[in-house]
Amino acid sequence: MIRLGLILLTLVASLLAASTWRVFGHTWDEPEHLAAGMQLLDRGKYEYDTEHPPLARALIALGPRLAGSHSFGTPPPNGTQEGIDILYDGGHYDRTLVLARLGALPFLPLLLFAMWLWARRVARSDGEALLGVLALACVPAILGHAALAALDVPGTATTLLALYLLQRWLTSGLRRDAILFGIATGVAFCTKLSAIPFIGLGMLVLLLLRVFLSVAPAAVSVQRRWMGLFLMALATLIPITLVYGLSGLSITPLPPRCNWALAYLFPDGSNGWVKQLQLPAAWWNFAEGVMALEAHNDTGHVSFLLGNIKSGGWWYFYLVALAGKTPLPLLLSGIVGLYLLARDGLRQASTWRMAPVVLFVTLLVFSSAFSRINIGIRHVLILYPFLALASAYALATTWRAAPRIGSALAGLFIVWQVSPVATAWPDYFPYFNELVSNPQHVLVDSDLDWGQDLRRLERRLVELKVPSVSLAYQGTADLAREPLPPFVRLPPRQPATGWVAITALTREHETLGYTWLSAYRPVERVGKTVDLYFIPP
Repeated sequence: MIRLGLILLTLVASLLAASTWRVFGHTWDEPEHLAAGMQLLDRGKYEYDTEHPPLARALIALGPRLAGSHSFGTPPPNGTQEGIDILYDGGHYDRTLVLARLGALPFLPLLLFAMWLWARRVARSDGEALLGVLALACVPAILGHAALAALDVPGTATTLLALYLLQRWLTSGLRRDAILFGIATGVAFCTKLSAIPFIGLGMLVLLLLRVFLSVAPAAVSVQRRWMGLFLMALATLIPITLVYGLSGLSITPLPPRCNWALAYLFPDGSNGWVKQLQLPAAWWNFAEGVMALEAHNDTGHVSFLLGNIKSGGWWYFYLVALAGKTPLPLLLSGIVGLYLLARDGLRQASTWRMAPVVLFVTLLVFSSAFSRINIGIRHVLILYPFLALASAYALATTWRAAPRIGSALAGLFIVWQVSPVATAWPDYFPYFNELVSNPQHVLVDSDLDWGQDLRRLERRLVELKVPSVSLAYQGTADLAREPLPPFVRLPPRQPATGWVAITALTREHETLGYTWLSAYRPVERVGKTVDLYFIPP
């Protein structure tokens, strides 16, 4: 019965995510992900935005490719225009976008399955484990990003599975588990490169945890342990070699397109030894992607938080994001649950009970301290499974201590946690909890406005029979190919009359450029992000 509940929960979550596909136009990053995957499938090359790996992108492009879409050969490295051309080609925008999003959707069931594996080890019953999966499935940010042709939920799902297999290997010491962990790690690395520090740190802290708790190792020899580590490393290289082996499994010196990475790593020119190396081409391609991400993080990214903009972000960005975008029942019960897991894990010397606590704290501290790309809660979705595990544990502990109170709290939690799924639809990824009354003053980029509401604006302008509009829009849509009424782009610091539409992302990027609109009251807000005005002549 519990497993049937898990299947039904997974199916409902997937359908809820898919139900938003026709509401939103494409978001900022979706065209480039589609373009990179299409270039790989169509031309055997991978040159667009290489700081992201190919695996999920290839799945995103697979449906459109089978439906007749193709690569246009736009010069790299920026593939946004290529992706836009693919989306609008032949008048099949909606079909192409839905097929691209369909390619990423299977990672949501994978995420919930990995959560179930974790929950069965941490929880004291299958019912408690299912409650943890329910808590995760009802996080709007999870559902919202799972609905997009993007890499955040795929990266979260594969990383969570790899961390589970890591903990299982550390517990069992079996070679089979070492190999499975290695393969899952390689798949995670090929899905999103943030998996590298997440899994690397996970391995470190889970090893230290076993030492701290003085947990007796499995009955295997030290030699067998080292052999397991060797097998894990080899298994990790298998997915990397297959996914990044764009030109077969040839052994080559450093490709010319990686020279920039050498110059970045060795500004003094002491890189001759690297050029002498002969490695599989796939490993060079993977290393170049890692360096591209590292260079992006080092240079920082323009971020918005609490009304301020700067490059490089803030150490407390993800704390604010978690506080504002996590459903309150999960946030409150999760914090209590982390304490209870730590308490009971220490008393019982249980690495499975302690693992969610140390992983949650470690990954949050790492992301806060070292990430200079603060553009959304989507980059730390990996925290939510551990918070959901803790939440279910807190409710189950309360129920065991006081069944009547615990039953009431569990019922309240389920109703409160599930309610945003109904009330926030279809705006799952722009969701904010009850603590945030004006989201546009707290977080914007990919947490509120990712260019998704243009389609809603188009429909509303038709309903209002708007003859023309001045549009202040930030996004990657090709406005000339969108079904808009006659329009002009509204630049900053140039007041206009008549119908005016402005997106939250535009206000973020041009904080002072549109202050003149503050003198007027919007006719309405379209979706969650577009303010529509009528300004008399």
